[in-house]
Formats: sequence, structure tokens, C-alpha cells
Amino acid sequence: MTRPSGLQVRPASQCRYDVVSLGEVMLRLDPGEGRIRTSRAFKASEGGGEYNVARGSRRAFSRRTAIVTALVRDEIGLLLEDCILQGGVDTSFIKWVESDGVGRNVRNGINFTERGYGVRGAVGCNDRGNTAASQMRPDDVDWELLFGKLGVRWLHTGGIFTALSETTADVAKTAMQIAKKYGTVVSYDLNYRPSLWSSIGGQAKCQEVNRDLAQYVDVMIGNEEDFTASLGFEIEGANENLDNLEVESFRAMIDQASRAFPNFQCIGTTMRQVRTATINDWGAVAWDRQQGFFRATQRDGLEILDRVGGGDSFASGLIYGLMEFGDIEKAVNYGAAHGALAMTTPGDTSMASLAEIENLVAGGSARVKR
Repeated sequence: MTRPSGLQVRPASQCRYDVVSLGEVMLRLDPGEGRIRTSRAFKASEGGGEYNVARGSRRAFSRRTAIVTALVRDEIGLLLEDCILQGGVDTSFIKWVESDGVGRNVRNGINFTERGYGVRGAVGCNDRGNTAASQMRPDDVDWELLFGKLGVRWLHTGGIFTALSETTADVAKTAMQIAKKYGTVVSYDLNYRPSLWSSIGGQAKCQEVNRDLAQYVDVMIGNEEDFTASLGFEIEGANENLDNLEVESFRAMIDQASRAFPNFQCIGTTMRQVRTATINDWGAVAWDRQQGFFRATQRDGLEILDRVGGGDSFASGLIYGLMEFGDIEKAVNYGAAHGALAMTTPGDTSMASLAEIENLVAGGSARVKR
């Protein structure tokens, strides 16, 4: 019989929201099969590391979700709001900032992403300086209303949001502290991006911020690079190609993290070996302080259409499994299956259904369904 997880998730009846994400939402412009540099037409959608978890939780798992962010009230901001609403995510906690007319002082973020193919890797080109989300401050949000009066079962944020500026880490810290005060589970995806940290202190600042925030985290999520770069853990057997790490190296890394931070109840990490931009070996491992270490079904030779958002979909699947079943083995398999499916469709956000995820978890195939 599986021992219960150490996570204590508040009952749904006590809370307005199941999952709330704190992070930036950007407008993604996608050239489809072409290149950014040569395209004359782009498909618009929304995305953002933390937001993708809320949207996936809503669309794939029917959780009640909201996003805490900031947007400029201009045509791009209104387009982003429309995309968020179509995703079913509550917009009540968006801070709206008035436009200065040209984006000199504040603006909405834009993200150009090309998918890559074969030997040509995916490329992302962010245009996110001076965004409304990067200028957020702790008192911009009524946290007592959100966590105290309305109630939230699970808060998710991460290292992309905290790297946006000198103030966003303070916003995340305040949110996490008040969430913990009211018994909300806190998850954090390390999501290390060197380009975001370079102008505010680099990797040293990244580790300082993330190690400070880690003390409030119940469920820590990331890949192998995230744990080494963001928290400073050494991985035994690591070399220049972190993609080739074996499961035992992940186990050792998780063991370091769990001992360094006794507040961690669960740790989840994806394992990816990039063979080409369109063929990856994909897997995941997870650990629970009560239940131990488990590995998800390994999917070698997974065909990728768009890799962006695979880790975020892993996170939302992991969260669903922990909330719904309290079982880390089920949770890591739901996460890995959801991440795999999300990378078969374009855009940052998942288009998978719960039925498709459960079919894959159960070992189902890609046979046509008529």
C-alpha cells in the first residue's frame, strides 16, 4: 500500500481556486515552418513559463485557475487578455497599467519563436524589456484577499518571473510567504535562463535568489541544468553534455536537494536527450519525502513538433497527479505523458485532453481513433 504524500492540499470546497500561477504572459509570434528572419506572417498566441502551468491545469485537467501578472492596457494587452480568457484562466488578478503611447516606460512582452527541425535547433527571440510584469512590486496584489479570503489550493511560480527584474523576486517571495500562511501548497519551477539573469548579477545572483526562495517551496521542479545552475548542486558523473546523465545521477541530485531543503516534500525533474530538434529521448523522475523515488515511462525517439512548453506541461501534469491522487508515481507519469503530448502541437500551451493523457499513461498507442 502506498504511503500518503507529505503534501497537505487544502480541500477544494474551501477555495475559489485550485491552481494560481504568478508570472509574465507574453505574446508569442510563430513563423510556423519558416524562420523568423525570413517570415512575412506570424501566428499569434500567448505563453509564459508560469502561465502555461495554469492554462494546462485548466484545459487538460479542468482545474479552476487564475494568473497573477501585469499587462499594459493597449491593443497587445487586450489581445493577450483575450487569449487568456479563451484558455479559461481567470483574469481577476491581472494588474492593468496605462500605456504611455509608445512603450518607452512600460510595455507588453513579445516572444518570437521558431520551432527548429532536424539539425536546426529551435530559436527564441524575446522582446521583453520594461514590461509591466517586470515592474511589479509586492504591494501590487491583494495577497490577503487571494489566499486568505478567496482561498487557493496551489500556487505556482518560478525562475523566469523572478529573473525579470530586481523587484519580481520580492513579489514572488511575498506571494509565497502569504500562501504558506494560509496552507497553500507552493511549487516552483527553476527554469534557468542565462539571458534573463545576465544584467542583474548573473548566475551568482540567480543562486542567491533561488536559494532564498527555496525555503518556501513544497514542490521543486526543474531539469538537470536548473538544479546545478540555479541552486548550485553538483551532479556526480556530469560532463559537458548534461543530456547524457543517467537516472542514478538524477537520484543523487535529488538527494542533495532534499537534504539541503528539508521543506521540500516533492521534487520533479524532466530528462531530455536531444538527438535532433525533432527527435528527443524524453523521460522524468520524481521524489516524495514519504513515498520515495520513481521514474516515469521512458519515451525514446519521441517525435517533437514544438518543444516549447514541454516542461511546463510536465509541471501541470505532476501537480494534477499530486492533487488528485497524492501518489508521486502516478504524478510523474501524468507529468511526463502531458509533456510529451504538449510537444506534438504548436505553441507554448497544451492542446492535450485528459483522455489522451490517461491513454498514454496507460500505455496506449497513437492508433487512429474514429
